[in-house]
Amino acid sequence: MHIKVLSSPYRPDPKIASLGAKIGDTVKAANFPETILRFRNDRWAATVGLENLSDADWVRHFGRFEPLPDNMPEPLALRYHGHQFRVYNPEIGDGRGFLFAQLRDGHGRLLDLATKGSGTTPYSRRGDGRLTLKGAVREILATEMLEALGVNTSKTFSVIETGEELVRGDEPSPTRSAVLVRLSHSHIRIGTFQRIAAEGDADMMARLVRYCLTILYNETPGENPAAQLLHLAVERIADLAASYMVAGFVHGVLNTDNINITGESFDYGPWRFTEYWDPHFTAAYFDESGLYAFGRQAEAMHWNLGQLAVSLRLICEAPPLIEALERFPALFQSAIITRFLWRLGVQSQGIDRDRELVEAGERFMVRGKIPIDVFFHAYRGGRIGWSDQTHEHGVDFEALLAKYPSQDDSGTSYWTASPPCSMLIAEVEHIWAPIAEHDDWQPLHQKVEAIRIMGHALSQR
Repeated sequence: MHIKVLSSPYRPDPKIASLGAKIGDTVKAANFPETILRFRNDRWAATVGLENLSDADWVRHFGRFEPLPDNMPEPLALRYHGHQFRVYNPEIGDGRGFLFAQLRDGHGRLLDLATKGSGTTPYSRRGDGRLTLKGAVREILATEMLEALGVNTSKTFSVIETGEELVRGDEPSPTRSAVLVRLSHSHIRIGTFQRIAAEGDADMMARLVRYCLTILYNETPGENPAAQLLHLAVERIADLAASYMVAGFVHGVLNTDNINITGESFDYGPWRFTEYWDPHFTAAYFDESGLYAFGRQAEAMHWNLGQLAVSLRLICEAPPLIEALERFPALFQSAIITRFLWRLGVQSQGIDRDRELVEAGERFMVRGKIPIDVFFHAYRGGRIGWSDQTHEHGVDFEALLAKYPSQDDSGTSYWTASPPCSMLIAEVEHIWAPIAEHDDWQPLHQKVEAIRIMGHALSQR
């Protein structure tokens, strides 16, 4: 569930240029009144050869956006369309961010450095192109927690406070501003394909499909590259949906412009972690119908993949695309089982027994109103201590779990010596308050360290 972090030399490789001018528009970053470094992710900087930058050079590149050596000469605001809460919008694109650089990591993957809050672009519409400092802090917490829980997520690479006072209608204003840089395995979205399909540009669609296959998936295009790509996207995104569930995570805005073709989660706005396995729990206050509720996220991602298939019809017949889409439900269910067992730290006992355990665990959490922290207490066969409740609700999850051997015995001290590490909204506010009131960043740093310790314990397989 974790990609092993490997140090790597700096290897610039700006492949996006091969897609031509239609992929985006060159832009300039805003000239911020201040650039105060607040967060640098040296763990992931090491994977792309940037961990030895001085703080001054870090700010030059990720606050003032001087180009990195032999990389993209100018930032690029990417073009795309998207379904937003199932309503098609052709007037979006990178409205407060841009692609800044592309580099290879220690695994040879092509990674993007891209921004959030870096200023206006041709797609800003009436927005100011900025990001609140609180929004940046929330993104640090989301990405660190998801990474620790084995979710394929972008990494918060840098946060720099920018010295502007922003006015927002949904939080106390004026509020502090920041520019964030994320490290991500591509910023090609389903919405990118939708835009090209809307323009009817078959040549550009074929070029984009080839780019995704060869550059992002490291695959040789076969007889039907479009269907081949859809199969890969279905596999990755079904697993992403399952990983959200087992992490207890609600993204909040699963529009087609927020779904990455590589199946990597990114762009965190009104996210929440749910305390309970509650299918109806929503993250965004404006999601009044519960379209992107906790229990509907797989449905949302499957629907979005359907829009990718519709776009690929520009260069592919329908039957092979339908075949790829029909794989999603089974792939999702398989991924739920795999990730559920991984989170419990136990070995598979065969598909039928595994499915019985997972279904029992879900019923146990739902009917007994048991917090998702049960994963922590039950890790590697730990005794839950709630047998009366399990019998009361007709589910003996603990008895089933007792039949499962643990995956190994490494790192067991973490689960007996530490309390559960969670990230509920009250704690997010608790971490933000001292920053807002006293410029005290210590609670944030302490939480990031605690999350990384948990992630290390989970990765010891």
